[in-house]
Amino acid sequence: MTLHEAIEQLLKQTGRPMTTTEIANGLNKNKWYQKKDGSTIDPFQIHGRTKNYPNIFNRNDSTVSLNGQSNVKVGTPKEPTTKQKPKLTELSIDIALLEKVLMNEINFKSAATIDNLVPENPGLYCIRIKDIMKLPKPFDTIAKDRKHNILYIGIASQSLSKRFLNQELRANGHGTFFRSIGAVLGHKPEKGSLLSKANKRNYTFPTKDEQKIIEWINANLIINWVEFNGDFESVETGIIQRHLPLLNLAKNPFALKQLSDLRAECVKTANS
Repeated sequence: MTLHEAIEQLLKQTGRPMTTTEIANGLNKNKWYQKKDGSTIDPFQIHGRTKNYPNIFNRNDSTVSLNGQSNVKVGTPKEPTTKQKPKLTELSIDIALLEKVLMNEINFKSAATIDNLVPENPGLYCIRIKDIMKLPKPFDTIAKDRKHNILYIGIASQSLSKRFLNQELRANGHGTFFRSIGAVLGHKPEKGSLLSKANKRNYTFPTKDEQKIIEWINANLIINWVEFNGDFESVETGIIQRHLPLLNLAKNPFALKQLSDLRAECVKTANS
């Protein structure tokens, strides 16, 4: 059974529209379709496949139904439906230009070369990987399915140098991206390292592991930033939802459960 045939069969069985996450979870459970490499089916793969068969499927954002089936938008806790996706046309032309500059691969530099270049001003940043095959499985396969090399998009509301450079790339503080990429690369925090801390989720890695992660970042990642001081939340949300970076969890309709699980395991280790 092909993937689109399995999706069609699942929608017929349930008799109602389903989100791409629900479909992916359903097919991973019933095994009607299995990927050759054995990795799990990703909601983004459902998104792409159903988009290619408009003669079979109706689409309403992340909700899928069969032609002739009432396409009432369905929500799950992981796919919030109360907020509409920001459209580029709703943003000012300056924001459109800002996004274009930020995401243009021509503007990206090696992470190893930017320590003296990142400004103290607030702004937005984007992190890409040079070669997606340098990611461990299943993240390399997922990135290949998504057909892009964007790992993370973030904001620095006060200082790009402090938030982006020091925390996210150099482990000087509590960088969300640094914790995520460290977990993806298989590193773990020291057991019990958060027991005496007030924040029970901001785990860190042993110093020797931090250095290994930084060396991997410098060898494999390219980065770009733009200075900006405005409505960070709506701008960041719009860019994330348009580009679907691999390692963003918040605001991302295709956030990866695999990453959430790895981070949860790190939190558990640091609190045990």
